[in-house]
Amino acid sequence: MAKTVRIGVFGVGHLGKIHLKLLKEIPGYEIIGFYDPDNATATKVAAEFDIKRFDSAKKLIEQSDAIDIVSPTVTHFQIAHDAVKKFKHIFIEKPLCSTLEEAQELVELVDEARVKAMVGHVERFNPAILSLNKKTIKPMFIEVHRLAQFNPRGTDVSVVLDLMIHDIDIILSLVKANVKNISASGVAILSKSPDIANARIEFDNGCVANITASRISVKNMRKMRIFQPGAYISMDFLKKKSDIFKIEDEMPAPNGESQHIEIELPDNSKKYITYETPEKKDVNAIKMELELFYKSIVGNKPSPVSVLEGYNAMNVAQQILDKINRQLVFKK
Repeated sequence: MAKTVRIGVFGVGHLGKIHLKLLKEIPGYEIIGFYDPDNATATKVAAEFDIKRFDSAKKLIEQSDAIDIVSPTVTHFQIAHDAVKKFKHIFIEKPLCSTLEEAQELVELVDEARVKAMVGHVERFNPAILSLNKKTIKPMFIEVHRLAQFNPRGTDVSVVLDLMIHDIDIILSLVKANVKNISASGVAILSKSPDIANARIEFDNGCVANITASRISVKNMRKMRIFQPGAYISMDFLKKKSDIFKIEDEMPAPNGESQHIEIELPDNSKKYITYETPEKKDVNAIKMELELFYKSIVGNKPSPVSVLEGYNAMNVAQQILDKINRQLVFKK
């Protein structure tokens, strides 16, 4: 029989309700209740999900083994702080906190309390990424476009912390080197913080990442392209699929998983481009990360996305924002 983890949820807006639904489906979790200061939303959700509404954040923390923080970013630190001080495990949506100073303090608190803490960088569990788990990835150039249609939800933070941070986190997990230099630009159009931004990140090992994020696009796009010696990898996070193209000197042996194209070079030599679409497993990324959070608690294992990784992504994001704020042009 699965060990029971009593979990409390903070924030039952759009994403919070998704979390509630999925937590009810995962064996081992017992939802103690939720806390949300919005009376209308809380009343409706309590009836819809038949889950207890707590009128005190302190009481919910006290009665839980773990806390799921899906509230606005500005509230993340205080909730996480209070929970960790009571030695409760925490799952906290990205971005980790609203300031880098808060994020750093939270990393230290989690380390001292020795609780499990996981950050909801959900794209880590996109089938497009998961399909590459057994592939060799050594990026030297990365091109990313994450474009979204405007939605007032999420504009409490800049597009860098709202959207671009997904790709920053993935890039930091793939490039095994320190950041050497960052340049960036951005423009605020519909809100008071950047709605479109571009960043160029240079790493010590020579890898360069060029990232564009926008929340004022006419269409949605979430693509990452990776170039490395002898190979090109394309990931489409919306279609949840990846394609791998490799250059071979000799004609590859027949393989049911890949195909090839023969090309003739000016010196009459030949190269062969093989391409394959790695097999993917369709998963619900949010459900998967919540399942892994549960397993890290009951199995006493490291969280798949630690608060330190959440801090590192925020650190790079903050450097990007600092660059943008020096030249930001607000809508007149």
